Amino acid sequence: MQNKSNIATLLRPEGNRVLNAPLVEMDLHEFIEQIKNESTWKNSDRNSITIFKSDAMTIVLIGLREKAELKPHNANGVISVQVLEGKINFITAQHIALLDKGKMITLQENIVHSVMALADSFFLLTLSMNQK
Repeated sequence: MQNKSNIATLLRPEGNRVLNAPLVEMDLHEFIEQIKNESTWKNSDRNSITIFKSDAMTIVLIGLREKAELKPHNANGVISVQVLEGKINFITAQHIALLDKGKMITLQENIVHSVMALADSFFLLTLSMNQK
């Protein structure tokens, strides 16, 4: 396996963050602080950073400001959402789950869902890609 790193961008000029390798260490508190210190977080209602990406799985740390919403959408794989800070509503046509720090939910592929932040919130979204 060849290590995969991100490339530098205007928002994140440091680049060279390892996204995929035989072993990837992640400091979630450090990533949350990074998100909070970026202009995107300061000037909008959301910010995110991909912290792992392979052909089989992607992990994204997402920050949403209170009252921010991820509009209805679906994923082409199984997802999990784990709240690290704050409180969100995770909404499907059949269920609304209130998730706060330490709570987690999973959802099968292709189910339409949305997210509403009830407070400034940070959560991990893990997407396990369909390998058909």
